[in-house]
Amino acid sequence: MKIKKIHSALMMIILALSSITNVNAQKENIKNDVFWNTKDGQPLNSQGGGIFKFSKPVNGVQKYYWYGVHYEEANIYRNAPYITLPNATFKSVPCYSSVDLVNWTFEGDVVTKDDVNKSGKTWVGRLGVAYVKELNKYAMFVQHDTEVLIMISDSPTGQFTWHQKINMEKMIGTTNTGDQTVFTDEDTGKSYLIYSYGKGRNKIYVSEIGIKEGKVNLLDCTQIFKGESREGNCMFKYQNKYYMYASNIYGWDASLAYYLVADDIRGPYLPKDEMLVTNGASDDFAHVSQTGFFFSVKGSKQETILYCGDRWANFAGNGLGYNQWCPMSFDGKTPYFNSLNSWNINAKTGEWKVAKDNDYVKNGSFEADRRHIPSPVKPVQKELTGWTNEVIEGNKISLDTLTSPVINYFNSENDKKIVIGEKSLNITDKINFKRKTFQTITSSPYVKLEDGSYTLTAKVKNTKGFKNLEMYALSNGNRLQYDFKEENVSWKTILIKNIPVKAGKVEIGFLAGGTANASCQVDDVSFVRE
Repeated sequence: MKIKKIHSALMMIILALSSITNVNAQKENIKNDVFWNTKDGQPLNSQGGGIFKFSKPVNGVQKYYWYGVHYEEANIYRNAPYITLPNATFKSVPCYSSVDLVNWTFEGDVVTKDDVNKSGKTWVGRLGVAYVKELNKYAMFVQHDTEVLIMISDSPTGQFTWHQKINMEKMIGTTNTGDQTVFTDEDTGKSYLIYSYGKGRNKIYVSEIGIKEGKVNLLDCTQIFKGESREGNCMFKYQNKYYMYASNIYGWDASLAYYLVADDIRGPYLPKDEMLVTNGASDDFAHVSQTGFFFSVKGSKQETILYCGDRWANFAGNGLGYNQWCPMSFDGKTPYFNSLNSWNINAKTGEWKVAKDNDYVKNGSFEADRRHIPSPVKPVQKELTGWTNEVIEGNKISLDTLTSPVINYFNSENDKKIVIGEKSLNITDKINFKRKTFQTITSSPYVKLEDGSYTLTAKVKNTKGFKNLEMYALSNGNRLQYDFKEENVSWKTILIKNIPVKAGKVEIGFLAGGTANASCQVDDVSFVRE
């Protein structure tokens, strides 16, 4: 009896320790493609801002502070993601704090409508915060109507008050900036405003933040890029090199992630006036996001750069969640974007790893593309991002809008009550057709597709008129399929379980043979380890 009691007690301790381990693992998890909450379960609303780790600890505790804009429409979309909202109405600038970059505490609204609307209701955009040691104050730089507003506070979480507005015209030729972020060089302690030209956004500048005539201001201006228009301007430093990042001028939509590299923050940046596309970001337009800001996690074992992308979902309808964070890798000085749905970060060591529940499909909800595809207008596309279409019979997929099938479908409001986002895969043709739409998932240089058993899931609906219609997975010579050629008027979830993956490669896709005008829509495709 005594032995049984000891055994039971040991089991309870083991279970408790196991529970703690699982909780800690979950606490370190970054989950994209969902709406984020604070650690007490409240909506986390922060767009167009940045994370800052100030050199001066507050009350002896070193924390991360995250600032961004809370738009009034954000919670409306969160509660009804089938509605695409036309406006972005400034509500406040909230401040969140964290010690691990995963669990965030709401510190309060450090800027309110009343704070910024002194001269009438206006637009408030991208912003960042710098610690100004000469004044022992924190300065927030805000895109404000047609100029740049500087606000100051005695603490990172205190109320920021109106300091001054600066007109950029004498410096760059426009009164305002195009897009902007604040970057702090931890090695020097100096902070900089990174911004673009206000009209056309075809130039990018760096200005040091400091004191001029007793007030916080910009001390200088260096043009570091002139070329194709860019927005979402932001910067990070890694192994003594400065990386200047930006996105396409696509409005609210996702973009490729472009960059330049320099040894000095004021340049020269290479390649000169010709930005490079980040490897790994092309298959889903940087995890269906736009460059927001970066943050460097300098841990005890390694340094990890976090790409923090904005997904303006409530305005573009392009998928769930507002913030998409992905870890960067490097081959020498060449950056690589790891597009992950779920991953774990250890802020103390700087180490990261793919989470077991990561979805390996790229552009699985078909939201990366801006328009009907094929698109003859910028960006010119014949294929859906991340996917390949093989026409066996039927009209070729081409830029000929009269003959080519349209290979994505714009979801209705009722569709979006069931599936995610604006768009889905569209399999149809004006004549009898046979087509294969597929994606090959493989290990990347930095993310391994582990051997194991996986589940492929999708939502589908289709008309009559299909001789065959199937979802399949092909891995290491094994082919599994799910047939669904019978009519599905409403969305149906289909899945294939126990897909054996070996050698880091699997092909997933849809095979269709239909009569003229038969159609099938596919959305929310996922491939997750069991």
